[in-house]
Amino acid sequence: MKLKVIALSLALAASVAASAQTACKDKDIFVGVGVGAASVFTPGLNTPTVYGNIMVGKYITPVWGVRGVIGGPFQTLNASNNTAFVDAAATTRYSKTNKLFGELNVDGMVNISNIFAKDLAKFDVYVFAGPTLNLSTVGTKFSDSQIATGVLVENSDALKVRVGASVGLGLAYNITNAFALGLEARFAVTPSIFGDADAYRKAEGTGRLAINGVWTIGGKHGKIARAAAAAAAAGYISKEAADALAAEAVAKNPKIVEKIVEKEVIKQVEKLVNNEVPSSTAVFFEIGKATLTSKDKARIKLYAESIKNSNDDAVYEVAGYADKKTGSSRTNQRLSEKRAQVVYDALVAEGVPASRLEKVANGGVDALFFNNDALSRTVIIKRK
Repeated sequence: MKLKVIALSLALAASVAASAQTACKDKDIFVGVGVGAASVFTPGLNTPTVYGNIMVGKYITPVWGVRGVIGGPFQTLNASNNTAFVDAAATTRYSKTNKLFGELNVDGMVNISNIFAKDLAKFDVYVFAGPTLNLSTVGTKFSDSQIATGVLVENSDALKVRVGASVGLGLAYNITNAFALGLEARFAVTPSIFGDADAYRKAEGTGRLAINGVWTIGGKHGKIARAAAAAAAAGYISKEAADALAAEAVAKNPKIVEKIVEKEVIKQVEKLVNNEVPSSTAVFFEIGKATLTSKDKARIKLYAESIKNSNDDAVYEVAGYADKKTGSSRTNQRLSEKRAQVVYDALVAEGVPASRLEKVANGGVDALFFNNDALSRTVIIKRK
């Protein structure tokens, strides 16, 4: 089975399994700061002002995330864009330069790159959307008296909270496993912070463009490594199987997962030194295939070494499976036999006595992991 299929299916399952989330507690939390410019778009393009933001969020999976963003501090509305409104002296059109405001955005994030990438993408292209609210003074309100040359407005310094919505697009480059630098654009619609003097006072469009630096506490976790750990915590697969899946991501993106894999390799070495054999491991296959990749052979070699170095004579079951929803029962039975046989032969070739192995072919079965039939194309080696 392709690494991409495993990664996507496991990551999706981890996002909806509450019990699995405990495996990633306090991981994938990120903080960031940004600086750029903001502009009011109604009516027309107004003078840009300085914009800054501070954010904190969490990657629920490598594809989905949530965050809160505090932004501000200025917006400007030009006099030339508001010809109908005049001040109380009836001499000048209303304008306001660098009016103070603060905003809070709650964003749901979708990382488009990680939907298609085989593991964590080096470049992140993501979209986000959610509610927004801003806090500022009322600004202006219509006057009780009117004049022929325009509509009179008067200032109000009372504070007001306005609620709206925003959407945006971001592009980021993962410089390291923990730090990313990116460019982000956001468009929001809320009642105007300038009040009744804005021709679009009920639905003012504003835009922000910012360069963000984002740090992920503890570093990002790859699709396979993260989801496999969650699956092990939920009891769907063994810890050893999760370790093997995490290690498989190394060749695809070693810098992203090297810390995770390093820890798992240390654990595996400790088990070998202590003559402790992992209780189980799994080898996955592509649809209709019964061939081993170089990574599969390396995994089997390590498992064979642990069996040979163990202090007991335990027997290990080599159980082959196929996807019930693809192929006939007869075809799936033969395919599960071939898969079990190829793993059995690989273990024997690595020096595991045949007397310590028991080969089983289970044919086509329902989904073994995460209600995903593709993950049933596997051989599971486990101690009896």
